[in-house]
Amino acid sequence: MQRKVFDVLASAGGAVVVIALLVAGSLLMWGYSFASSNVHDQLAMQQITFPAKGSPELANPKIRPYLSQYAGKQLTTGPEAKAYADHFIAVHLSEMPFGGVYAKASAASLAQPNNAKLAALVQTIFRGTTLRGLLLEAYAFSVFAAIALWSAVASFVLAGVMAILVGLGIRHSHRVSSETQLLGRGSSVPRAA
Repeated sequence: MQRKVFDVLASAGGAVVVIALLVAGSLLMWGYSFASSNVHDQLAMQQITFPAKGSPELANPKIRPYLSQYAGKQLTTGPEAKAYADHFIAVHLSEMPFGGVYAKASAASLAQPNNAKLAALVQTIFRGTTLRGLLLEAYAFSVFAAIALWSAVASFVLAGVMAILVGLGIRHSHRVSSETQLLGRGSSVPRAA
C-alpha cells in the first residue's frame, strides 16, 4: 500500500473521530446545561432557606459544621440540597420517636389505629423523609450534570488533539512521494509459509 494512500485514509478516519467527539461533547454540554438548570429551578421554586446565622438550629453541634457556610442562603444547588438533607432534615428526623424511621412509626400507628397523635407523627416523619429523598435526588442529578460537564471538556480536548493529528497526517501525505510504500520503498509484507 502506498504511504500517501494510508495517510489519507488514516486522516479521514481521524476526521470522523473528530466529528464524533465534537457531537458527543455538544450532547454532553447540553445534558449538563439541562440537568443543572433544572436542579437549580426546581430547588429555587421550593424556597427553602438555610437557618440564619446565630439561630438555635445552627447552635446544634450536629448541624453547625455542615450548614454554617450556607447560613441564611436560599437552597439552589445540588451540594446545598445534600447538606440540608443529610445535616438538617436527617438530624431532626433522628431526634424524633422511632429514630424518624417511617416504617417503624407506620407499623406502630397501624397497631394503634385510634391514636391521633401517633398518626400525626407518622405524617411528619413521612413528609421529612420524602423531602429528604427529593433533595438527595436533586443532588444526584447535580452530580450527573458535573460528570456530563467534565466528560464534555474531555471530549472537546480529545477532539482538538485528534484534529491536530489529522492535520499532521494530511501534511505528511502531501510531503510523501506517491511511490513510497507503507513499509519503505519496494518492500513488501512478509508472507507466512
